[in-house]
Amino acid sequence: MSHGYPPNFSPSEFHCKCGTYCDGPSPHTDKTRHLAWTLQAIRDEVAAPIKINSGYRCPKHNEAIGGAEHSYHVRGMAADLDCPALSPEELADTIEDMMEHGQIPNGGLGRYNTFTHIDIRHQKGRWSG
Repeated sequence: MSHGYPPNFSPSEFHCKCGTYCDGPSPHTDKTRHLAWTLQAIRDEVAAPIKINSGYRCPKHNEAIGGAEHSYHVRGMAADLDCPALSPEELADTIEDMMEHGQIPNGGLGRYNTFTHIDIRHQKGRWSG
């Protein structure tokens, strides 16, 4: 059952991966579903699968891994991505272009050596880590 999620993403892909502090699912289902549809647009653009390394994080898990105090992961509005068909830089460039052209929300984009962060905040944010 899709629960309103797009065809290439399931709700379980966004669950917290702590395995200790919570029961997994994001309590922010509408926001997480909106994020999933944003990721579907990216997947359609790159024509390749995208893996979610980290989606929703419960507050205790976010703190335990050293996540930002006001992380959008805790709000169910962020994902750290890997696309085996593209380098993290290529994926980030594609997302940046899609944001700038209004194809997806112009929220947060973090560029890292091994993954790409995206969030659906209501203002533009860019950084490298």
